[in-house]
Amino acid sequence: MTLTFSDPAPLTHDQLEEGTAFAPRFDAHGLVTVVTIEAGSNDVLMLAHMNAEALSLTLETGLAHYWSRSRAKLWKKGETSGELQEVVELRVDCDQDAIVLMVNQTGRGAACHTGRKSCFYRRATVNGGAVTLQDTGLPKLFDPKQVYRG
Repeated sequence: MTLTFSDPAPLTHDQLEEGTAFAPRFDAHGLVTVVTIEAGSNDVLMLAHMNAEALSLTLETGLAHYWSRSRAKLWKKGETSGELQEVVELRVDCDQDAIVLMVNQTGRGAACHTGRKSCFYRRATVNGGAVTLQDTGLPKLFDPKQVYRG
């Protein structure tokens, strides 16, 4: 069963921002941006995108599904690695063009394909006018070369 969502086009500003209709505003590529946060710790795990099918599957199954822009295909988070994301809550922003997904990160606790808990494991630093990335020390929870062979 594929869920259907309200069409945002006929909704007034007030209906979109204050009403009860779930009317995600997908961009020109049919995607909505998703920030995924770990329930309990509130750590930001990742940023991804969903199309209508991924959003529907996420709501139907309770497991996070995304749209991979680089591979141009639907992706069930953790299908290969075992690092599934169990949905605790899905929130939409005021104008319904962004989603926050609260999840329980399963497996070894790694949301990132690099094997780390979070995709945000580096910080930008400025030194003498040059910007570089500095590792924050977030450890790898698995070896991606072993998990993603082939």
